[in-house]
Amino acid sequence: MKFIIVESPTKAKTITKFLGKGFIVKSSFGHVRDLPKSDMGIDIEKDFTPSYVIPDKARLKVAELLKISKKADEVILASDEDREGEAIAWHLVEALGLEKKNKKPFSRIVFHEITKTAIEKALENPREIDLNLVDAQQARRVLDRLVGYELSPFLWKKIRRGLSAGRVQSVALRLIVEREREIQKFEAEEFWTISAKLQKSGDDFEANLLEQNGEKIEQTITLKLFTGDYKTKKSIIADKKTADKICAELKDAKYAVTSVEAKETLRNPSAPFTTSTLQQAAISTLGWSAKQTMMTAQKLYEEGYITYMRTDSMNLSLESLMGARKIIEKEFGKKYSLESPRYYKTKSKSAQEAHEAIRPTDPEKTPDSLVSVLEAGQHRLYRLIWNRMIACQMQSAKLNSVKADIEAQGTKNKYLLRATGSTVIFDGFLRVYANRAAQAESFLPELKKGDALSALEILPTQKFTSAPPRYNEATLVKVLEENGIGRPSTYAPTISTIIERKYVDKNEDKRLFPLEIGFPVNDLLVEHFPQIVGIDFTATIEKSFDEIADGEKKWVPVIRDFYEPFHKLLEEKTDSVKKEDLVEKLDRPCPTCGADLIMKFGRFGKFIACSNYPTCKYTEKTDAEKKEDEENSGIVCDKCGAPMVVKRGRFGAFLGCSKYPECKNIMKIEQKTGLQCPKCQKGDIIARKSKKGKMFYGCNKYPECDFVMWNKPTGEMCPTCGQPLAFAAKGKIACSNKECKFVKEQ
Repeated sequence: MKFIIVESPTKAKTITKFLGKGFIVKSSFGHVRDLPKSDMGIDIEKDFTPSYVIPDKARLKVAELLKISKKADEVILASDEDREGEAIAWHLVEALGLEKKNKKPFSRIVFHEITKTAIEKALENPREIDLNLVDAQQARRVLDRLVGYELSPFLWKKIRRGLSAGRVQSVALRLIVEREREIQKFEAEEFWTISAKLQKSGDDFEANLLEQNGEKIEQTITLKLFTGDYKTKKSIIADKKTADKICAELKDAKYAVTSVEAKETLRNPSAPFTTSTLQQAAISTLGWSAKQTMMTAQKLYEEGYITYMRTDSMNLSLESLMGARKIIEKEFGKKYSLESPRYYKTKSKSAQEAHEAIRPTDPEKTPDSLVSVLEAGQHRLYRLIWNRMIACQMQSAKLNSVKADIEAQGTKNKYLLRATGSTVIFDGFLRVYANRAAQAESFLPELKKGDALSALEILPTQKFTSAPPRYNEATLVKVLEENGIGRPSTYAPTISTIIERKYVDKNEDKRLFPLEIGFPVNDLLVEHFPQIVGIDFTATIEKSFDEIADGEKKWVPVIRDFYEPFHKLLEEKTDSVKKEDLVEKLDRPCPTCGADLIMKFGRFGKFIACSNYPTCKYTEKTDAEKKEDEENSGIVCDKCGAPMVVKRGRFGAFLGCSKYPECKNIMKIEQKTGLQCPKCQKGDIIARKSKKGKMFYGCNKYPECDFVMWNKPTGEMCPTCGQPLAFAAKGKIACSNKECKFVKEQ
């Protein structure tokens, strides 16, 4: 009997379906050994030797695996093919004693997809454990433990207890804090743009004002930012007075077409997904978090629907390319398939080219064929992956692009306007994305040089130069990857960590912004440990881990070169750096003892207290807390009828019964939008969170009323159908009714 050990029970269940008798497949439920929680667990004096232990939660599982392994003829370790998976296999060898006297025969197998063919091929080609990969994982684990266990207590002493620092999380925090400060110091400048609705032979179209007397109207401003240049636009039309003057002249101007340029252009499909591009696409398209994306992808992989989801390669196997071509010709026709496959090459120097991009294990399993098989979230992500892989092997889209320049001769000035449009000649890969073909079309009437046009309407628009945008999870992942910070598998847990630590949060637009404690934590680290939160340093360390994995470096010297100067600096800073004074003096005395009142920073945020503490223990609520109390007054307990009062804990404010501890009822505080529910006309629309943490808006009379909308309402009603309008992507406002196509600019 052969005993196969994998990490997850879902993976074990899927593999069991492909194997006949003579195999037992069990899950280790991840790592079976780890560094202890109670202490650092690293012997610095003995070449940073880690002291691994079997966690309490894994003891029963290890005992079960050991019992089965003793009866088996051979143990086969089939954890994932990355560094983490290799380390799990090595820890299993140690925990099960597979290399001791009278050792049990064992082997290591890897596969990129969980299919019958891949499993059989892996069983025919076992290999030994790659100790270079194990060392690379161990080096990362040891270095991160050293940073976390030595730097976090420094933050406790200098700011407050309960804080933490980490090699990648602290750099991510720095990016968010630096961006917030760039936004805060940005001064928006007013400017105006002008377009004209023109007409030829009954057909109307829009043209944008481009030049005035040869001078360009719109100009580009380049801002020098912490992570690189940021470009924003402004125009020479600086105020309404100037705009009105130009509009008046354009209204009476004579219009004529001066040139028309038409050319055929190609639009090529994007490369198949890597881990980071999948996260970015799911965040922007599905509105998911990086964590939710990776959890869903993990399930799809373990159930055999997609290939391994932690990869930075864009390679596709020959079998998958042939499968893609077959399904393209079957679903869309031969004219959509390529004569020879299209290949992509990653720009990442550290990409493991032996791996594949994320793709369906069987392209013939179309999203439509799996509607009844997959959970809703899994199906949405699978469609995203299937579409991307199939599209990348389809013909490019052909567009007919037209650019028409139009001269407007006013009484005093000469203006140049430009109209652009495109029509789809051949939709190519856009056929997979049915809605994109329509989006690509922007018709212009047939125009030729010398055509006279009439102006129907002049349309001025007030704008302001835009500050650098806050990061959302997608753009943060992108900048981390571009700078070589962390690796694809670390992005989701890194973002989750800084949110859970209350260093940052997400606003209603899912943009990341620093919370109050995030600023002093970042500033302290930047000032005193610039190498830890430096982009170049973090990227260099990642490169060292890659070199360890490739066998080019040994892990102990890499750790020593980092640790010795780091530890010395930490000792110096522990003695020399003063504790941060997170206290703000208020201009009023304590009503109890007369001493100064101060604003302090506690575990749950700011609060007002007496500076004479602990002699005087007077405290009071902040203005924000008083406002929150006032907004939630009058709510009664639905269990005993007593008034509910606002209380605050580690997860924020909530309503608790005033008769506590006799009544322990608690309720969530409703985030009101000020809008009445359009469905029942009784309840209010409030902001809520789904079980997976996604923000949505629904009626507070639920379950009596089930009205729901996913985007934040604007407070206006749709002029077409009367349903609430909501803020949409790319500066748009759209109707919340999916069947209504009303859209306008914000």
